[in-house]
Amino acid sequence: MRTVIAVALPTAKPETRPLTPRAFEVVVAPDRVRVAQIRRITMAFMRLWDVPAPLAEDVQLAVSELVTNAVEHGCGSVGLRMRHTGSELSVEVTDENPAPARLRAAEDDDVCGRGLLLVALLSKEWGVSDNGRTTWCTFLLPTGRS
Repeated sequence: MRTVIAVALPTAKPETRPLTPRAFEVVVAPDRVRVAQIRRITMAFMRLWDVPAPLAEDVQLAVSELVTNAVEHGCGSVGLRMRHTGSELSVEVTDENPAPARLRAAEDDDVCGRGLLLVALLSKEWGVSDNGRTTWCTFLLPTGRS
């Protein structure tokens, strides 16, 4: 199987190419404007993969939070990889910062700091790679969908 990686230059729009009919990867510059583009790309694939709307919205929110964390706290390019296995959707967001993402308790009046909590609540499971550069989560697909 040939792997295709889509890369966007800092001033270019992200280019997305499917890795397989059920996976894609996109790499973007660490710019807040890219978060909205990543949300739109995610929803396009959710529709293509016939993911039910409520689950697709949860996945989109998790992707948005993970990509925002990578843009805000990471360094270097931000990568998103998603795979549809038939029973699960997996999401991986990567940057070059070896400091792992950490779940924290936000105060009631904090404006931010709840992103990973949302990911933890919405997904089946989540975690951080051993090298700290990839934060991931998985979602169960309803039975009977492929």
